[in-house]
Amino acid sequence: MINFGAIIEARFGSTRLPGKVMLKVNNQPLIFQLIKRLKFVKNLDQIIVATTLNKKDDVICDFLKKNKINFFRGSEDNVVERVLKAAKKFKIKNIVQITGDCPLIDPYIVSQVIETFKANNFDFVSNANIRTYPDGMDVSIFSTKNLNKLSKLTKNKFDLEHVTLYFRRKKNIFSHCNIMAPLNLHYPKLGLTLDEKNDYHLIKVIFKKFRKFRKPFTCLQIIEFLKKNPHFLLINKKVKRNPLPLALK
Repeated sequence: MINFGAIIEARFGSTRLPGKVMLKVNNQPLIFQLIKRLKFVKNLDQIIVATTLNKKDDVICDFLKKNKINFFRGSEDNVVERVLKAAKKFKIKNIVQITGDCPLIDPYIVSQVIETFKANNFDFVSNANIRTYPDGMDVSIFSTKNLNKLSKLTKNKFDLEHVTLYFRRKKNIFSHCNIMAPLNLHYPKLGLTLDEKNDYHLIKVIFKKFRKFRKPFTCLQIIEFLKKNPHFLLINKKVKRNPLPLALK
């Protein structure tokens, strides 16, 4: 049994930016950049990409096979089922949930969320239930057992499409802990996620800036770089984010 396994949700068929996880920075696909960063996370035992059975995702799987990275293929729309089956296949006890939209995720922040989960008895630990960190630093942790429970409690398509939505809505069923950003990382309006083409342009700038770093650059280093070079923030300033609805019928 693997104690903590990261499961990255990724697919080729994005509406706003098709093929985004395979876009390259520094000559490597963003999904690979994300995986390389996650390898520095303390107490993370496994990294798995959960993609779909859609033929479009063959390109992702071919790349993962070539680079000997574990992956699972499942439902395109029922992401809860896809992640759950991936966790069961690889015998993961606790799921560290990451999306392929977050190639800049800070491994040290992920480590902190894992340590918080380990030290407490919460069902759901996240740093994104209340937005305080920059968008793109999102990580949530929950047990496979509780995800299995969730899968039996809802048939709502939004709940099944967005893995953490039901956890966040049902505080009466699942106990919560939300990690708030310290003041130096408190930039909830900063968009570091990969939603549209202009996000990709900004992400390329950031990776290029830190390309010679041997260790992963941090969220704080990104913030300090952008504060010194605020003109780069204009690149994706007009990108509109889609917050998840918490009140569903």
